[in-house]
Amino acid sequence: MSPLRIVVTGMIAQYPLGGVTWDYVQYPIGLTDLGHDVFYFEDTGQWPFNPLEGGLGADCTYNVSYLAEVMKRIGLGDRWAYRFAWQSQWYGMSDSRRGEVLGSADLLINLSGTLSRLGEYRQIPKLAYIDTDPVFTQIKLARGQQDFKKLVDEHDIHFSFGERHSSLVPETGHHWRPTRQPIVLSEWRPEQPRRNVFTTVMNWTSYKPITFEGRTYGHKDIEFRRFIDLPESVAPTIMELAVNAGKVRRTPYELLRHKGWHTVDPRDVCPDLDRYREYIESSLAEWSIAKNGYVEGQMGWFSCRSACYLAAGRPVVVQDTGHVLPTGDGLLTFRTIEEAVSQIQAVQQDYTHHSRAARTIAEEYFDSNRVLSKLIDDAASR
Repeated sequence: MSPLRIVVTGMIAQYPLGGVTWDYVQYPIGLTDLGHDVFYFEDTGQWPFNPLEGGLGADCTYNVSYLAEVMKRIGLGDRWAYRFAWQSQWYGMSDSRRGEVLGSADLLINLSGTLSRLGEYRQIPKLAYIDTDPVFTQIKLARGQQDFKKLVDEHDIHFSFGERHSSLVPETGHHWRPTRQPIVLSEWRPEQPRRNVFTTVMNWTSYKPITFEGRTYGHKDIEFRRFIDLPESVAPTIMELAVNAGKVRRTPYELLRHKGWHTVDPRDVCPDLDRYREYIESSLAEWSIAKNGYVEGQMGWFSCRSACYLAAGRPVVVQDTGHVLPTGDGLLTFRTIEEAVSQIQAVQQDYTHHSRAARTIAEEYFDSNRVLSKLIDDAASR
């Protein structure tokens, strides 16, 4: 296929945090590596979050500076545009250059449905929606949230991180094509030194639970209660959480520490692109639960964070969400606390094997060259 001019959207400036950055930045890096002509646009219509202030910033100065540095770091220093919600102020590319890109682009990849004014991008021949929050996306549509439905419907093709059909999740009338997070393997370094610690990076809560037909779909705080006694069961293994304060419900730091969890502040250990990577690479392995909604919906969601651990050669022990990936070597899943204990012990007993298997899974299933080539082929065939 001939190279395409592609516009990628995201929330790198909106939430200038290490993990969020990796969620979005591997798309433009990977597409550029495939030879495509790539640009990054951010136009969420939201007031940006400033981690230094712990909330919404007074303006967008910090956010624009962060985005500019990230784009320079990945070789797209003159190929980005950011719109600040206040009076529609644009930063990055000039108005004329931005208009020329939109008028000549072949494909727009709308990650997480972040564009606030999709009609202004309709001049691009093909718009692709990437559902990064399966189960919650489908339930919002089934509940009849018309503004959200209108946004989703305006796209020509729909992809989802929910890689399997689940009867536990309502139909929406859309053809959700399975995709997964692309990982730029060259960015992740298995040879880096590691601590003897299982870690993860997490939000305690992200937004309010949602209810559909009498069933509630919540967040990690709900699932974590079932595993809160885990450190005692795997001692002296160290279990560390880089966990924030919680957006809806406050993170119970004192209770977590009382139960034997080590807690660290993500703003200290992984505030940006490179520190986030260093935190993952410094870990022995990952242990993590999933959002309650992902567990209830069983659509096969798998996180970018866990895929990055795999790429770094760090085994991953995660809660089962109906994964379609091979498990047992490098990637181990659990449903109960007893299974979690067993899987942690399995990793420790044959670490070299599981470490190599982790990287192999990343190479076979998350390599950005493979994931993005398939996504582009699917979009072109629509």
